[in-house]
Amino acid sequence: MLYYLLYPLREYLFVFNVFKYITFRATLASVTAFLITVIFAPPIIRKLKALKIGETIRQKECPGLYDLHKEKQGTPTMGGILILLGIFASTLLWADIKNNFVLLALMVTGWLGGVGFLDDYKKLSSKPGKSKRGLSKRTKLLAQIFVSLIIGIFLYTNPKTTTILEMPFLKELAIDLGIFYILFVILVITASSNAVNLTDGLDGLAIGCIILTAMTFAGMSYVAGHSQFAHYLGIYYLPEAAELSVFCAAIAGAGLGFLWYNSFPASIFMGDTGALALGGAIGTVAVFIKKEIVLLLVGGIFVIEAISVLMQIISFRSTGKRVFKIAPLHHHFEMCGWAEPKVTVRFWIIAIILMLLSFATLKLR
Repeated sequence: MLYYLLYPLREYLFVFNVFKYITFRATLASVTAFLITVIFAPPIIRKLKALKIGETIRQKECPGLYDLHKEKQGTPTMGGILILLGIFASTLLWADIKNNFVLLALMVTGWLGGVGFLDDYKKLSSKPGKSKRGLSKRTKLLAQIFVSLIIGIFLYTNPKTTTILEMPFLKELAIDLGIFYILFVILVITASSNAVNLTDGLDGLAIGCIILTAMTFAGMSYVAGHSQFAHYLGIYYLPEAAELSVFCAAIAGAGLGFLWYNSFPASIFMGDTGALALGGAIGTVAVFIKKEIVLLLVGGIFVIEAISVLMQIISFRSTGKRVFKIAPLHHHFEMCGWAEPKVTVRFWIIAIILMLLSFATLKLR
């Protein structure tokens, strides 16, 4: 919005010419999202407490884990509202709002945020004594598939995009999925959304990894949308993709603001409202800039967490034995005696290493 309001003023004052630079607007988008999140967090936390919208820790599922987390009982949740506020306000202020990729990324984020909100609300509005269950898994999955299908069809029918799947580190290997790329897009966005949701179990864990992933894709989006950089590195070039770096920067900024209150001991949790939306957002950016395979690397923590759950389910149903003490993986380490902050920070360290390796894929091809 400010891009269209202030950039034309360059005709009268040269300083406004700076608004044409995506790096400038991405930086301000990140700072703006951070400030919005930090400023609005206290009143939102107070409001959630007043409405008694707090986390419920279920003792029956794992008594040992309940003993570790019982002090979290009643901590305000649905904090994803706060994150979405920062992302949307900042992106609309600093990004080119006529850019189709930015608009679609916001659409996916808002849609999945809405699904998460309904899920959280249904859990929290359950009558006392009844099971605290949200939307059915089938309903959530169908909602994720629906919005992913829209993105898949858009990419398949858009003459500016391609259905070719690039492989990191392998310059000569590329697979054209054709119409099956639509199914692949559905898989990427849906899996990403659910993987982040599974990771959201410790104070600061999921949002910290989201920040690192968003920062990575902010850089990659800029490179993918810059003709000279893309040509030099031999990667997929999409002119409009550079504007996604503003969107990704907004995610990182809002994430940092949320982490201010979500760090141990957390004053607020993001809930499904934030987790489903953020996972879908990074999955959407990944398919836009053709970094779907790289997402497995930069989002490695999310992948490992999801795999740990699948392994646990398959093993228990087939043999009656558990691979881990409890899944997802971060809770397994807690049950092994690791303090919660130690698990979180060590997972962050791994995420940073994966981020650096992901940037290496741009050149080592």
